[in-house]
Amino acid sequence: MIILTDEQLHKLQQIELELLQEVHRICKKCDIHYTIIAGTMLGAVRHAGFIPWDDDADVALLRPEYEKFRRACKTELDTNRFVFQDHRNTKGYRWGYGKLRRKNTLFLREYQENMPYMQGVFIDIFPLDSVPDNYFLRSLNNFECFCIRKLLWAKVGKVSEKSWWKQQIYMLLDLVPEKIVFEYYRGMVMRAAHMKTRMVRILTFPTPNSEYGYYRCWYENSTDILFEGIMLQGIKDYDSYLSFKFGNYMKLPPVQERKTHPISDIKLL
Repeated sequence: MIILTDEQLHKLQQIELELLQEVHRICKKCDIHYTIIAGTMLGAVRHAGFIPWDDDADVALLRPEYEKFRRACKTELDTNRFVFQDHRNTKGYRWGYGKLRRKNTLFLREYQENMPYMQGVFIDIFPLDSVPDNYFLRSLNNFECFCIRKLLWAKVGKVSEKSWWKQQIYMLLDLVPEKIVFEYYRGMVMRAAHMKTRMVRILTFPTPNSEYGYYRCWYENSTDILFEGIMLQGIKDYDSYLSFKFGNYMKLPPVQERKTHPISDIKLL
């Protein structure tokens, strides 16, 4: 495992800032509504930029906007510098959301060395789909999301998991053809498209608490927010969102929790 130096982390964040600027440029040109989320949104509010120890960045779009962004990348993306990946255009891609990557770089997450696609420095581009407002139905939906997520993770889980019996489970899950998993996921997305609910989520990414969803209005109402000296789109009611996700979000975590993701190789510009 490689531990990033301060210099490497700074260079990595500058490349991720390039990627965020490219998302903003495309969305502004094509009238696509997006917002920064999660630690990126927290960083904007608490640090006016990256959380000092953060090594990734996150963008979210409601599903119709995500599909518009995906289509826009085919004609508007600066393909000399960037590539957009998701499971529909990248063979062997195992995630239910997209990644925008910087060409001529490498940012290899630990245990993902055998993934058969370009693994440059990236930011995550998340689609948000409707989930039931009824808590019981939303809990059932969460279990469905959990199963799909574990099926997609199985190829990594079978080599990264330390527990022998969990390794065996992932090995069995990995026998399920990828095509079948993504066909089921597509069905989930289509069902969600017929619901206009108060709550949404990333179907293939865990939620931070027992609510199993986030309020749609947070992603519908955005505003300009300063991030590392540039303007991006952020959640207007950031206090409600960040409190819901992080609790007392202005309080810094203990030093021992200020960690980057484990990586096995890195190449920066």
